[in-house]
Amino acid sequence: MLKKTTRLTLVEQVALQMEGMIESGKWEVGRRIPAEPELMAELHVSRNTLREAIRALVHAGLLQTKQGDGTYVRSSSVLGVVLKKRIVHSDMLQTLEVRYALEREGAHLAALRRTGEEAQELLLQLERCEDAARLGDHDRFVTEDLRLHQQIISASHNEILVELYQHIAEALQDSITSITRYEAGPVFLETHRQLVEAITAQDADQAIAAVHRYITESQRVIAAQGAVQP
Repeated sequence: MLKKTTRLTLVEQVALQMEGMIESGKWEVGRRIPAEPELMAELHVSRNTLREAIRALVHAGLLQTKQGDGTYVRSSSVLGVVLKKRIVHSDMLQTLEVRYALEREGAHLAALRRTGEEAQELLLQLERCEDAARLGDHDRFVTEDLRLHQQIISASHNEILVELYQHIAEALQDSITSITRYEAGPVFLETHRQLVEAITAQDADQAIAAVHRYITESQRVIAAQGAVQP
């Protein structure tokens, strides 16, 4: 028997519109969304309706309200929220296994498909990572390292892999920050240079080998430190 179609309430329609702005990238993760008057005018809704929609998205984990500061985008999709909740209950070694699966295939495809412009940008981004590590700027290193991996995945030119890695990267942010406490050493930096140079040379086998080396080294160091929980 067919179920009766349920018509969406105005609050649900507004919440869906706002969710679309987040998923499309119009509202980026970490950025504050427009003020209430601007949103009311743009969406043609009352203050109460807007606030109800925002509350729904805060409850879903897409938005975060900071008292006296406004509302910020917390995740780019519901999938990212679900992954983050799941990863909170996983350990770092399992996190690395997930990264290995995605980054291995990303490196393999990037070596085969990267453009000349992408190769140059990867080399520049690698230098930014090395510079942050040399200066001992851990926060900057985390940011630059994540950007490097995202650029590699982007160079794979596989839209599904790019989108999945984006969600995973958001969900793994806390774990990646913890892991890179150990990763910014000489071995880690050397393997990342090997990875980028292999992609630049379009050597897929060496790119895969480099991913294997830095993930294995991270697993070894984390196990030795007993840092299994994120």
